[in-house]
Amino acid sequence: MKLDVDKAACAGHGICVILAPDVFAFDEDDRAVVTAHPVPPGLEADAADALAECPAQAILRTGD
Repeated sequence: MKLDVDKAACAGHGICVILAPDVFAFDEDDRAVVTAHPVPPGLEADAADALAECPAQAILRTGD
């Protein structure tokens, strides 16, 4: 699974960082970034939860 974060849409809620801390982190602007490229199979469920729960819908699935 490959993910990206739309920086313009990200509001910095941090739900992704809470749900998948090994996949997402905050950058210097307090916006989420993906730190696992691609997402390892063992973390895909957490990443999928973060994708589904993002209130700004800023997480984008860019591939498998």
